[in-house]
This record gives sequence, C-alpha cells and structure tokens, in this order.
Amino acid sequence: MTFTEWFYFFLAVQAVHFFGTWKLYKRSGHAAWKAAIPIYNAIILMKIINRPAWWVVLLFLPIINLIMFPVIWVETLRSFGRNSSIDTLLGIGTLGLYIYYINYATQPTYKENRSLKPRTAFGEWVGSVLFAVVIATIVHTYFIQPYIIPTGSLEKTLLTGDFLFVSKYHYGARVPQTVVSFPMVHDTIIGTGVRSYLKKPQLPYLRFPKLQEIKRNEIVVFSWPADTVRQFFVKEAGVEKPIDKKSNYVKRCVGLPGDTLEIIDGIIHINGSKTQLPDRAKPLYGYTAYKKTGISSRALIRDGISDIMRTFRINNINQERFNAIRPFILNVSSNQPENFTVITGGKGLPTDVILQYGISASELMETKKSLYLTLAEANALQKTVGFDSLVRQINNRKTYNTNFFPNDVRYNWNEDNFGPIVLPKTGATVKLNNSNIALYKKIIRDYENKSLIINNGQFIIGGQEATSYTFEKDYFWMMGDNRHRSEDSRFWGFVPDDHIVGKPIFIWMSIDGINDGIRNMKVRWDRVFTTVGGSGDPVSYRWHFVVFLVIWQGYSLYRNKRKK
Repeated sequence: MTFTEWFYFFLAVQAVHFFGTWKLYKRSGHAAWKAAIPIYNAIILMKIINRPAWWVVLLFLPIINLIMFPVIWVETLRSFGRNSSIDTLLGIGTLGLYIYYINYATQPTYKENRSLKPRTAFGEWVGSVLFAVVIATIVHTYFIQPYIIPTGSLEKTLLTGDFLFVSKYHYGARVPQTVVSFPMVHDTIIGTGVRSYLKKPQLPYLRFPKLQEIKRNEIVVFSWPADTVRQFFVKEAGVEKPIDKKSNYVKRCVGLPGDTLEIIDGIIHINGSKTQLPDRAKPLYGYTAYKKTGISSRALIRDGISDIMRTFRINNINQERFNAIRPFILNVSSNQPENFTVITGGKGLPTDVILQYGISASELMETKKSLYLTLAEANALQKTVGFDSLVRQINNRKTYNTNFFPNDVRYNWNEDNFGPIVLPKTGATVKLNNSNIALYKKIIRDYENKSLIINNGQFIIGGQEATSYTFEKDYFWMMGDNRHRSEDSRFWGFVPDDHIVGKPIFIWMSIDGINDGIRNMKVRWDRVFTTVGGSGDPVSYRWHFVVFLVIWQGYSLYRNKRKK
C-alpha cells in the first residue's frame, strides 16, 4: 500500500471510530465532535478510560498496535460497565464492533472512577504479560535486538555461537513494513514452522533518523537480499518474503556507495588501493600445507589452529563403539573393519568416550592438509610447525560462469579475482549497455521496482526507452572475513540501504560447540560481555556486570526493607 492508500485507510478507521463511539463520548462528559478529530479523539479516549495519554503513541507503532487495539476495546467496554467475560470476548471477537451495540442499543452508564486493578489473579497475570510483551517488542523493534551467530563466515572476529546485541538506532531503526505479524518472532512461529506474518498489507519503507552512517569495514546486520525461503537454512522454492521478514545476515561492509571495488588474488582493493581493515578484523584464507613426514594436528592445535579436519583409524570397531563416536565424526572415509577410518573436526574423539568403550584409535598423519589461516598465522606456522611448503589457495582460473555475481556467463569473476565494480549511489547515473545491464537489472526490477524490458539492445524502463539509469538508493558490498567459506556479495551482489538492520555492539554470551549438542557446549568466558567494535584485543566486562548486579540487588533489598 502507498502512503496515499494508507491515508484513505486511516480516514476510514476514523469514520468507523466516530460512528461507533460518539454517544459514549457524550455520556462521559465530552462533546461528540471530539470523537471525529484524528489523534485528538484518541487522546480524549485515553481520558475516558483513565489511561495515560502516551498510550496513543503505541496505537501508531506497527505490530504493537495489534496488541493495543484489543486492550483499548476492552477498556472502553469496562468504562461503561461491561465487565463480564462475555463482553470481553465479544469486544475482541468482533474486532471492536461490539462497541457499536453498546453505543446505539443500550443506555450505558459511564464509570468515571472505576478501579483499574484487575479483579482476578488471572486478569492481573494477563495484564502483566501484555505490558511485558509491549515493552519487549518496542525494545526489540526500535532499539536493541539479540542475535546469534550460526555460521563461521566472520571467523575469527565473530565466532559461531556468539550471542550479540544489535543496535537498531545507530543506523536508524527501520519501521516494520509488515503490518500484521506475531510479536518478537521473525519469519516463523518458533517450534511450528508456521509463517508468523501476513504479506499484506505492507507499509511503505520508513526509517527513523540515524546516529551515524555506515563506515567502511564495519560489521553490519542486514536482510539477505537473495532470500526467497521461509525458514533460515531450509531451502524452499518460490517463497517471496517482505524485506523486514527476510533472513538476517551479518557481514563486514567492505564497500560503500560510490566505491570502486576489486578483489585481486583474494585481497580487497577500494578505489585502486588495498583496503585498510581494522586491527580486530582477521580475514581467513585457504591454504594447503605439505609435509612429507606428516602434519601433526596436535601441533596445529597447540598453536591455536583448531579449525581443522582430523583422520582416525579405529582398530576394534563394532556397532556399539560406532554409536558412541557417531556424534563426533563428520564422515566415514573407509568402512572396512580392518581399516575403519573416520574424519572428525578439530576436537577429535573425546578421551572419556574412548576410555569408556575401550576404543583403540590412532590418528593418521596426513602429508597434505587444507587449512584456513590469517596471513599472520600462516607466517607463524611456517616457523613453529615447519611445513615443507604452505601455499595460499588462489583461484586464478577465470571461467565464464553463473556462480558469482552478476550470475551471467559474460562475466568470468570468481571468489579471489572479482571486479572491478562500482557500487551504485543515490543520484548517480550510469550509461546502460548490453554488458553492464547484467549488473543493474536486479536493482532496477527488484530493489527500485521499475519494469525493465531488454529487447535487441534496447532498454525499456517504466515503459520508456532509456540509455541510462539514475539510482534511487544507496548500495553496499558485504563480505565475510572467512573468505573461502562465506556466502556474500560475491555470490548475490549489492545490498540496498533499505535492507540494513543494525550494528552489532556487544557479545553478551559466547558458547563453543553450540551446534554439537549440550554435552559438547562450553562457555567462552573471555568473550562474555565484550564489545564488537573498537581496537585492540576484545576485553570482557563480565565482572563489571556482576558487580553492577550485586550493587543493584543490594540497593533493591535495602529500599524494600525501608518501605516495610
């Protein structure tokens, strides 16, 4: 719906409200015309039901107003003596239209000094829950939202199992475009797989004023532009989602609107120069290590390289022992009883399981091993582990393909050699031709909602022939620090400004092994209550938080004791 359509809808709601309540306004001592003035009528209604005037603001906040409207209907009924459960059910079940019956078919008495305290413990509980949901939804939608890092695309800056607080207000909170949605859930109702929202109606894109612009190389949470699935990590064909219900991704913003970006041998260049990453950014690159005498996994782990694959031979395998190690293995490379070989992650096979089941296991020393290292780690390992050679994996094979943006066979870009590409900026104009239209057609059609017809080298945009196009939005380039294991802008292209969600500011919890079952989970205490941005090594503020809680609890106990 456009702003004009929403304006007409708003006027229609005001008319419904006036004709359904004007007599009730008179019975409460107010002139009937006050029920007809938009917004002012809501302020007067708050006086009638003895509720604070700031509740009016909640009626205009998407999602929250879905909670507040039923509350207002019930409160209006109770202000005119309709307190029974039947009245409450009729008020909510008829979407407030039961008030018409009270307005025209009865002679209700206004209860000016009615008690606002719930009559039953259940009523008090419901009121408390509604209040908590409203406050939590406001915070969740417009201020701070918790997220969890599910993958390792930003290792070693953000780790799998980091729990983040993401600020919505730094870049300006995005007003929900989806008007009808279950509060405090994203695209599905937890545990059901049921979609949590209605696709229509939709509000036009709106954003509150921002505190800052996105800076180059900041970590940003955004709605995944390529998302067409209902559930994260579950592939489904043809499920189109509103912008604010697309899956949320977190990446580093390596390119800003107007930048010329190029990736040369895996290194990002901006406007012709190597990009200057912040000191906390530790991009990982793929390496192949060689050593004739075998590469020791224990030596790698000792030097802090745990993101590896290890191979074990089990000499006395049986079904019971296999069931015991099954949760810890990634693959079975040989199932021959005399040479039963399994592949695990860096943690290997737990010692307690090996001892409990009497498993005879030996780790095989590989002469060739794939590693994911920072440039600094690669230099250090050459000295400590002593490889015969350590070769960085660089894809120099430039083959025309559709695997990388712009997903067109006329481009031969890959993950390590990409571009150059200019990031579109609001107001910038580009000349269109048969070659670069592949870069911009998704922007024109999907992000800026223009019709585009390509016919024998001619471009028809919005029904008119065009030789150029002027962009209406800013576009960003997002990439993971784990360069060879990140699905990012290299695969699906630009991120429009209306897809920006927020800025990660704080890690409040971090759990190692979060995808490996409860038995294998371990809290990373050094990352609890650490900041995401800044320079130098992250510092944990967990003890500061504990001290604050102790002081607060002590003050609360002292205050309650004084009251008694």
